[in-house]
Amino acid sequence: MHRQDLINKLNDYSPEFEAEKEFRASFLSFVKQNPECFERSLEEGHVTGSAWIINKTETKALLTHHHKLNRWLQLGGHADGDPDIINVATKEALEESGLKSIRLVSTSIFDIDIHTIPARKADPEHLHYDIRFLFQADENEPLVVSSESKDLAWVELDKLEALVGSNDSIVRMMQKSKSGIR
Repeated sequence: MHRQDLINKLNDYSPEFEAEKEFRASFLSFVKQNPECFERSLEEGHVTGSAWIINKTETKALLTHHHKLNRWLQLGGHADGDPDIINVATKEALEESGLKSIRLVSTSIFDIDIHTIPARKADPEHLHYDIRFLFQADENEPLVVSSESKDLAWVELDKLEALVGSNDSIVRMMQKSKSGIR
């Protein structure tokens, strides 16, 4: 079953944050009930893969100012049918940053989130079931802003909350980074 690897990863994931405990149950139910969960065409929602990229000294995170959503977010995107969610997160990180030397820190899930994406053009409002993995990169490597972004920036973890405001999932990943959660 093409969903089994993700189901195994979710079963192995032991979130410390309450919001993620609720997300995990919903996530598992969604993936088990929807064989097409990796397809963008599933209008109620779909699985996405993201990269939380920190610098080598673990003091900064790389964020993108998302063009369509007009918010600072981690890098990531649609699986487009690929059930290898680590591959999805890696591909999105490379495409959206221009980085060449990112390194996956762990094959275990770093964070999960379920969030609403507003309706836009022909796409109805839907949910993103987002799996995040931890990556590390050299902050001195040149960045290339993709067409999906307005900007890219390495943001000090201590200043991140001021930039992202009430985005609980970004703040949660920052807290995990600061406390050494892998």
